[in-house]
Amino acid sequence: MAGRNSPWGGKGGGEAGNGNDDKGSDAPDDKGSGDKGDSDSKGPRNPWLPSGDTPPRRSASIEDIFRSRDPRRPGGGGPRGPGGGFPQMPRRPDGKSWLPLGIGLAVAVLLGLSMFHMIGPKEQGIVTMFGKYARPIDSGISMTLPWPIEQVDVEDVRSFRVDMIPDNDNEKLMLTSDKNLVDLSYLVRWNIKNLKDYKFRLADPGETVREVAEAAMRASIAQISLNDAISGAGRAQVEQDVRERMQRILDYYKSGVAVQGVEIKKADPPAKTKAAFEQVTVAQQEAERDRSEARAWAQQKLAEAQGNASQFDKVYEQYRLAPEVTKRRMYYETMEGVLRDNDTVVAEADGVTSYLPLPEVKRREDSLSSTTVTAKGGQ
Repeated sequence: MAGRNSPWGGKGGGEAGNGNDDKGSDAPDDKGSGDKGDSDSKGPRNPWLPSGDTPPRRSASIEDIFRSRDPRRPGGGGPRGPGGGFPQMPRRPDGKSWLPLGIGLAVAVLLGLSMFHMIGPKEQGIVTMFGKYARPIDSGISMTLPWPIEQVDVEDVRSFRVDMIPDNDNEKLMLTSDKNLVDLSYLVRWNIKNLKDYKFRLADPGETVREVAEAAMRASIAQISLNDAISGAGRAQVEQDVRERMQRILDYYKSGVAVQGVEIKKADPPAKTKAAFEQVTVAQQEAERDRSEARAWAQQKLAEAQGNASQFDKVYEQYRLAPEVTKRRMYYETMEGVLRDNDTVVAEADGVTSYLPLPEVKRREDSLSSTTVTAKGGQ
């Protein structure tokens, strides 16, 4: 039993645990022959290792063990696989690693996903081959060459994009035709009409649209007065002019943008002069009210004059038909109107009493009529 080898790398027998024997058997002998050194250093085959070779044994000294695990020493510390290397991954039956196959499968999946593209109903895509324009693709499922040969850039070409100018509470002052300043804020609605031009003609299409809108608005506001800009009398025309100016400029740039509309949200005087403008506005409103009242009074008087003239025309027509009868009738109507409320009448004419007590005569007639009624009632 003393000469039998142990499967764990030592010698069998009762002397296997002797430190002197282990040290003598495991230590390399530089002076000995090569065959003997190789046989002593390798020892028996380890049944738990794939190769079956037993790695060189380390020293049993506790100081050497901790020194070998020191992370500051090269190769020290951390879990180590057989032979002192990193832990090994599972291998294929033929002994080769699964890592190349896993990497190849992941690359194939990524390339396959980069070949199929789903384009929405409002979207359109641009295919570029090595960064250069190749072709457009419409809504639906499309297939291209894998990345990085071909790439697809998708944009929404049917929805309207809205830009608010300015995009904060700052003032946007513009000069009017009468050399006054007005603070404007407005909306611009636009969409993409040519995706190729939109992507390749302009460096920043959104910023270009905003700058063109501001230039067109300044040019249109410079053609109207401050009152027209604030009151809104020329606002619809300004919005139409701005849209047309913007479209002409963007078409000249070949931007691929279609301007759908411009809407002015606010047109106020500058903040520093707002109080003075409010006073002017109040005075203008009062003046307009007075003018309205004067126009109403003039129209009323004109209507009365026209009515009197029409009545006179009718009387004149009757007068032309029978002058004497018309004169007498007009005389009687005039005298009736004059004498209706008088108590005393003095008249100088043949056959007419010079003094007519008309109220007394009227009272007598009234008294006589009342007496007659009472007598009839008593009977």
